[in-house]
Amino acid sequence: MKRVYLLTWLAFSLLTVGRSYGQESTASAFTLEQCIEYALQNSINAQNATIDQRIAAAKVKETVGLGLPQISADASLTHNPKLQRFFTTYTPGGGFFDFSGVPGIQPGDVIGAKNFFQLQSAGSASATVNQLIFNGSYIVGLQASRTFKELSAKTANQTREQIVQQVTKAYYAVLINNERTELFTNNIARVDSLFRNTRALNQNGFAEGIDVDRIQVALNNLKTERDKFVKLNDLGLELLKFQMNYPMDQPITILGNIQDVQVDTNLEEYKKGWDYKMRPDYQVLETNKKLQELNIKNQYAGSLPSINAFATLGYSTQSPNVGGLFKTESDINDEGGVGPDKWYNFSQIGVSLHYPLFSGLQRHYKIQQEKLTLVKVDNGFRTLKNGIDLEIKQSSIQFENALNTLTSQKENMDLASKVANVTKIKYEQGVGSNLEVVDAENSLRQAQTNYYSALFDAMIAKVDLDKAYGKLIPPTSQK
Repeated sequence: MKRVYLLTWLAFSLLTVGRSYGQESTASAFTLEQCIEYALQNSINAQNATIDQRIAAAKVKETVGLGLPQISADASLTHNPKLQRFFTTYTPGGGFFDFSGVPGIQPGDVIGAKNFFQLQSAGSASATVNQLIFNGSYIVGLQASRTFKELSAKTANQTREQIVQQVTKAYYAVLINNERTELFTNNIARVDSLFRNTRALNQNGFAEGIDVDRIQVALNNLKTERDKFVKLNDLGLELLKFQMNYPMDQPITILGNIQDVQVDTNLEEYKKGWDYKMRPDYQVLETNKKLQELNIKNQYAGSLPSINAFATLGYSTQSPNVGGLFKTESDINDEGGVGPDKWYNFSQIGVSLHYPLFSGLQRHYKIQQEKLTLVKVDNGFRTLKNGIDLEIKQSSIQFENALNTLTSQKENMDLASKVANVTKIKYEQGVGSNLEVVDAENSLRQAQTNYYSALFDAMIAKVDLDKAYGKLIPPTSQK
């Protein structure tokens, strides 16, 4: 009974391990939306953009913290093996000290006496609170920190747009390649069927050997081309994984088909409600302009007075030696009445005003530099607008040309397919030549290649068109 139980347990364990291994080795399947979502969460550029946003948020809190009370503590212990002398002039019958007993002293002589006001060891401990009451640069800094946070969000959105564009193009390339791989399989099956029929006819004396050879050459070329294309398709998958930051050593497949991709669109709909502000790069430049305007404002704020309040509470003492700084009352009594070294408290409160009355011409020329930089930013708007206009025009023309080419190549492929079918039927009925069949198959294969190339160009042109009009990322996802 135990042996049966053991064998049952081993079989179940092997089955579980086999299932787990099969699940781990199964390639993950992604739709276009899932590819984009994965890339936006795992792409290095997306992660860095998120980190930049967190840095900007921390920068805002750092700036806000400058206006909160600043508390500091200080403590010091000092020992002077040799104190500095106390200097005064000798005035007979006057002054705080009487030096009349010093031999040879004359009125007006400089006396270097012992420092009667300081002991050799000293200690102090204090805590200080500073509170900013008014500072123009601090107010501008708060505005600038929030604008900097806005800039990080706009820059992150621009990064998202680039990621979506790159992933979408890589996904479409794999989608087209999958379709073409399936087409190769169908073409090979059709030509292989023709090859088998022709070889049978040859064996029965109804076809020449050269007919078999021609079809054999066409079949070999198709297989070789398919193998090369499969390897290129694998490279396309590697590119997609790279754009997504997907583990390169893990398999991946994509879901979807070409029929789900909407290529045709109305260009007039793109122009409705179009504005430069829909472009992420334009939004970034707008935020940079705000920051530059705040830089100018900060230069002016530097000429305003700043007011601070402060309060200090501390303790200090002196002693003939360092050890005396740490004596307690009991220590003093044990030493037989040595004079107590007591720590005395002190405190101060006040308000400070700093008013930069004159700083030469530095501030004036700094303001001039910042204003000239603002002019450069304004010039950047004109350059960016011209570039966007050119990009829109180019992408629109390329999209229209791609659609026209796609329509033409679709018609050519349908005609080539019709010719190939008719030619094959005629050949099988003995009223056509083998050479016509091979030529028709080559023409069909070329027409199919041209069609899928045109379809891929149209899909890429659509992506570039959406990017030019700032519609690559839906407004709701522009965080």
